[in-house]
Amino acid sequence: MPFLHREPLPAPPAYGASTVAEVMTSSAAALGVDSFANALTLPESRRIVVVMVDGLGMVLLKKHAAHAPFLRDSLDSARVLSSAFPSTTAASLASLGTGLPPGQHGMVGYDVLDPAQGRVVNMLGGWDAGVDPLAWQPHPTVFERVSEHLPVVTVSQPRFAESPMTQAALRGGIFVGANTIHARIDAAAQHLSQASRMLMYFYVNDLDKAGHRYGIDSTEWVRALEDLDAALKLLARRVPPDTLLLLTADHGMVDIPASQRIDYSERPELLHGLAHTGGEPRMLHLYFEQGLAATEREAVAARWHEVFGSKAWILTRKEAVDHGYFGAVADTVLPRIGDLVVLAREGIALIDGRRVQPAAFGVVGQHGSLTRAERDIPLLTLAPPIGGGRRRGSGKGAERG
Repeated sequence: MPFLHREPLPAPPAYGASTVAEVMTSSAAALGVDSFANALTLPESRRIVVVMVDGLGMVLLKKHAAHAPFLRDSLDSARVLSSAFPSTTAASLASLGTGLPPGQHGMVGYDVLDPAQGRVVNMLGGWDAGVDPLAWQPHPTVFERVSEHLPVVTVSQPRFAESPMTQAALRGGIFVGANTIHARIDAAAQHLSQASRMLMYFYVNDLDKAGHRYGIDSTEWVRALEDLDAALKLLARRVPPDTLLLLTADHGMVDIPASQRIDYSERPELLHGLAHTGGEPRMLHLYFEQGLAATEREAVAARWHEVFGSKAWILTRKEAVDHGYFGAVADTVLPRIGDLVVLAREGIALIDGRRVQPAAFGVVGQHGSLTRAERDIPLLTLAPPIGGGRRRGSGKGAERG
């Protein structure tokens, strides 16, 4: 079912070269662990800390740089990477943790079809009891592989210690939980001081929460960015001097006005022929009824094009896979991807009101599609303040953002 698009399709993430999937693998290579490629040409190091700031897209960081003076000092040497696809936490954190594209690790959206159970399952906080995280994502993680050679420590919130998401994509090494960011900084500094070599993963999600609830131009989001900037400045002071401190993100975000958070379940013609809907409001997975005739499949796609084709890219599964959006796709992962995928191009969020809580319509900041604001993420090298000024971050092969 090929369709002509009035707008050119966005390029796929450059898996293997400059995406979130290369951050941990390049760090492992820079630490001297064999079998990893240093695609990002990070400098050789004895300790590396990767700070993952959930929701801090490059577009947002540049726009609000005046509120983040410490991070701003590293922008000149920043690299622009791409999130995984979709540009959502489950897909990108799984790519970070495994070094693989979503088509291999299988976490291809916020919620997706589990073919074995015939129902849509969540990949984050609402993980389905019938899905074994180790079976869903069976590949060894970067943390598991690196921990055979040197200490690996995850510093995050305690509630993520045994979460299915952690088990699936971020397992391996030692997990250190602390509720506040300052407690996590204390824990990170202590563990780093006790080892001459180490890979550390440091997770922060306050910014993402503020964006979803209040929007990216809200005073609450800006305040969260200011707090983050101050905390990371402190972290940079506390790590040992021979530590490479990196910052990256899993996705960016765009604000969607209430009038454009659309309940498409109110359009029965759009649901005809669909057995399941999944994904996120800016990147839908639509699954056909089993045995639906080819002519009916084309009719479903045509109806979606008629209603949303001017505001979204609407692709068949084959088109999305052939275009490289999920990277190389394993046979076991293929049926988890929608028969149709709908990528928001304009400022809309498409919500199936039948299967979400009313609060879903109150989410302001959204992500999932391939606009620059959603997909472009930073890679910053953070240097500790020196005297009254700060040394700028550096790195080989930097791409100016």
